[in-house]
Amino acid sequence: MDMMALIDQLEDIIANGRKVPFSGSVIIKEQKIYEIIDDLRAALPEELKQARWIVKERQEMIDEAEREANRIIEEGRRKAESMVMETEIVKQAEKKANEIIEEALAKEREVRLGAEDYADEMLANLEVNLGKLLTAVQRGRDRLQGRLERS
Repeated sequence: MDMMALIDQLEDIIANGRKVPFSGSVIIKEQKIYEIIDDLRAALPEELKQARWIVKERQEMIDEAEREANRIIEEGRRKAESMVMETEIVKQAEKKANEIIEEALAKEREVRLGAEDYADEMLANLEVNLGKLLTAVQRGRDRLQGRLERS
């Protein structure tokens, strides 16, 4: 049936319905209205149903695209935070490495100076001992010279 004819039937049912006294209300048969509404639905063009389906599909695609965009944005945030953390870790590692190098250089200088002091002390002792030995050798030679001259 034609949609316009169905709408005309609805108007006719309302117009011919029994009026409720002292009000603007009309009593109509509910079942008859539901039948016409069902007929109206059935009379809707297929293109309209397809259009509603297309609109629904389009909305689902938009929702999916928004979810994907939000996921990508969140992943980008996480990567950015991770990169910032890695940068901080690298900075901290470089700082710690510099501290270790400075400590090692200070320790190396301390050890080197200690070794030089020890070597100087040993050489001074050796010099003293060699001086004593040289004096003893000189006395020994002098004695030998004195004996040789006496003989």
